[in-house]
Amino acid sequence: MSTTAFAGWQQPLQDIVLPVKETYKDIFHQDSAAEYEQAINGARELVTHFLQQNRQPFSGISSAALKAAFAAVDFDTPLPDYESLLNEVQELYVKHATAFHLPAYIAHLNCPVVIPAVAAEVLIAAINSSQDTWDQSAGGTLMEQQLINWTAREIGFGSVADGVFTAGGSQSNLMGLLLARDHYAITHDGHNIKKYGLPADASRYRIFISEKAHFSNHKGAALLGLGEQALVEVKTDERFRMDAALLEAAIAREIQQGNIPIAVVGTAGTTDFGNLDPLASIGRIAAKYKLWFHIDAAYGCGLLLTDKYRHLLNGIESAHSVTIDYHKSFFQPISSSAFIVKDKQYLRLLRMHVDYLNPKDEDYDDLNQINKSIMQSTRRFDALKLWFTLRLMGKQKLGAYTETIIETAQKAAEVISADPELELLSYSDMGVILFRYAPDQYKAEDLDALNQYIKKTMFNSGLVLVASTRVDGNFYLKFTMLNPLTTMEDVHYILNTIKKTGAAWRQ
Repeated sequence: MSTTAFAGWQQPLQDIVLPVKETYKDIFHQDSAAEYEQAINGARELVTHFLQQNRQPFSGISSAALKAAFAAVDFDTPLPDYESLLNEVQELYVKHATAFHLPAYIAHLNCPVVIPAVAAEVLIAAINSSQDTWDQSAGGTLMEQQLINWTAREIGFGSVADGVFTAGGSQSNLMGLLLARDHYAITHDGHNIKKYGLPADASRYRIFISEKAHFSNHKGAALLGLGEQALVEVKTDERFRMDAALLEAAIAREIQQGNIPIAVVGTAGTTDFGNLDPLASIGRIAAKYKLWFHIDAAYGCGLLLTDKYRHLLNGIESAHSVTIDYHKSFFQPISSSAFIVKDKQYLRLLRMHVDYLNPKDEDYDDLNQINKSIMQSTRRFDALKLWFTLRLMGKQKLGAYTETIIETAQKAAEVISADPELELLSYSDMGVILFRYAPDQYKAEDLDALNQYIKKTMFNSGLVLVASTRVDGNFYLKFTMLNPLTTMEDVHYILNTIKKTGAAWRQ
């Protein structure tokens, strides 16, 4: 008779009492369908309430009031049922969550999301595939790879391109700098940084970026051991785009000083201005000096979807690597991003085998996506959201949304430029508008405080949310337009609210 033994104690298998599955009804398994349906329906009702009840992008609650509400939460005492749980989450989170889908939210690079992608999230969370190895994902791996290949073709890369989904643009930019560093070292010096660390001359490595490039370049250089001193910031033109002539002069200057140029980073859609560096000119300079060319298209990648404005990305095909943020310009829920390289051989610099995960004798014909990633083993199947979106909506519909956003932003900039009480700083290639409320009765030294008051007052009311930044020390309000639902009527409402709020300053 079969038995099971525990430290000398034996008991016939048929005498072992298995736990009742009802005890495990909260675990997702074949007998928990009713529990699952109850939970999902409750969450769905909460989302529906969020959509139907919100009429302004923020509740206006203060941080102090919200912190006080959290003081009563006791994790050692579970709530009795889903109704109690959902009521708590409604009060602590949903009621005060920022509503990115409303036109009066016009602040940061947060897009409204498309419903097919939201539906995909249900499958992603429940089935819970991990994208690191083939044996944990199978079809999910092939879906991700097909979407990477599609994106590479849209960029203009050939059949040997490859890539991987990432947590976001900052991670993708880090990967671009890492490959630039390691590729230079192994190609020019035969030095493997992954094995032996930084070479002696790494302190002389130089990477060229626009003075308006994303801050992730600075963090990436620091994390890679090169330090921020490795970055050479190139001045921009009147539209805040990298000046290609000044780039070449900076490269020549660094060479003359005994430093080692290894890479240049172009920005396709700056966070503060929505403009694109001259990618084709930068690509030619990078090729001339044999530099790795990385393009941060986290914002500008939406231009891949439109024939009308695709020309703004001319030159992107000359890059070695590209950052893509689908959750900025493809209307995807966070997170949905990718890192794409022109030649899959570059990714071999990242490859590492471990016996329990992706042993060399079971490499599944390069189907283990962990071979292409950095410090991401367990990884969500975020690609499914984009699959749902493209298969149901298609590239053309998403492209039409992008065109609408760009054209609304152009009209908004024209309205601001023509308003005597407003001061437009720069036009945008995409959808970022910098301006400030500057009526004649105020002195120049008052404008910073005036516009800071406007932003803070509107935020505290919750009626309108705008962003801000400083340019040459001056404070500006910022529109970031990523919502195709935003109309010129909405723009006029927001501008009138800004002027009305500003008129109340010092009264």
